[in-house]
Amino acid sequence: MKLRKAARVILIGAPGVGKGTQSARMLERYKELSSISSGDLLRDNVRNRTPLGIQAEHLMKTGALVPDSMILRLIQNTLLTRGWLTQPGGPKPLTLNFASPYGIQDTLIEHDNFFSNRLPPRKIADEFEYSDSPSASFILDGFPRTASQADKLDELIPINLVVNISTPTEIILDRICNRYIHQPSGRTYNLTFNKPKVEGKDDITGEPLTQREDDKPEVWKERLHRFEESSRSLLEHYDKMGILWTVTGNSSDEISPRLFKEFEKRFGRAGT
Repeated sequence: MKLRKAARVILIGAPGVGKGTQSARMLERYKELSSISSGDLLRDNVRNRTPLGIQAEHLMKTGALVPDSMILRLIQNTLLTRGWLTQPGGPKPLTLNFASPYGIQDTLIEHDNFFSNRLPPRKIADEFEYSDSPSASFILDGFPRTASQADKLDELIPINLVVNISTPTEIILDRICNRYIHQPSGRTYNLTFNKPKVEGKDDITGEPLTQREDDKPEVWKERLHRFEESSRSLLEHYDKMGILWTVTGNSSDEISPRLFKEFEKRFGRAGT
């Protein structure tokens, strides 16, 4: 399936809902799609000892959160490097060694002021043009997580599809909280649909199975509650923009065909 225009996609869903599975399936099915992971970008910059990576590493070592401005700068730098954002008057080459998202050190202070709101807000879209070519399609992973982050992302590049993956809480709890593992090998069992041959024992070695502390029901109930609270305003933000689409299902195999159908309706090229 070829695309007729750029798809700029965000997947939203509770822990355990299968966002990673859906993302991997979309990337496999639609060759013009790329993945942009804010976590991967951050780790790459830390590993490559870029100025931005050094700043981020220092923050993380002190227990501080990496600010939104840094994450947005990483995303912007990637979009510029790939040519999916361009500067009117001609693109300026960027490398990972640039601390400034513009690739011009003179603008670093101005840019930091913009993101920290010390200057009146300016739309980045006024300074950059974005590509609508199908090859400029991506799934953005790990950002945004809040409505305020979404506001800032809107000023960078317009997202045109936000997928809210919804699976009933009891299904997620059944999937996760009935999970047991054989610690030495990593083999995983589920008491609902993938039971061990002998209760509590690994099929291969006969050694005891254990449940991870973070797989216990009380832990997951709290995680799901926190997600519901934190995501409400984010979903409302994209719903008001008219780009939110919700898909409900009990399993990844149930959700994928519906997701593919909607995606192809919005972005697919007729006859492909």
